[in-house]
Amino acid sequence: MSGSSLFVVGGARSGKSRYAQARAEAAGGSPVFVATAEAFDGEMHERIARHQADRDARWRTVEAPRDLPVAIDALNAEEAVVLVDCLTLWVSNLLLAEADIPAASRELCHAIDRFEGTLILVANEVGLGIVPDNALARAFRDAAGQLNQLVAANVQEVVLITAGLPLTLKPRGA
Repeated sequence: MSGSSLFVVGGARSGKSRYAQARAEAAGGSPVFVATAEAFDGEMHERIARHQADRDARWRTVEAPRDLPVAIDALNAEEAVVLVDCLTLWVSNLLLAEADIPAASRELCHAIDRFEGTLILVANEVGLGIVPDNALARAFRDAAGQLNQLVAANVQEVVLITAGLPLTLKPRGA
């Protein structure tokens, strides 16, 4: 891995996206936001619009609700600064499409390894709550948790955000 990779993980509304965006902007260059969300209702349209409003004119957006490894590979360059937000929505999209999530997760890790620029990935930590009461929700929690473990093992740095505060779990170079 010749680039720089950061995994930002935390609970809902913990400040993950804000932290990841600040790190991407501090890296310099023209950052690219890779969006995995799909807006199926008005509330999600509003969330996406709020996130877009938080980014200034430097940012370019690429939509990748399912083909995330392909999108990362297409953006691969030494000067690239790419922020993927978020892996949890990507897993949800794959689950609903009945895709092979373990295979897609492995492909994502290969794309991370190949990336030569600055790559920042954001995900929710969904395993800290209660055990879901239905099979689909349990399958989602399990898939998201397994992906988080794979990504954390394949990146250079991992930061947990809680209450807006960063806690380094895996320092760069460790």
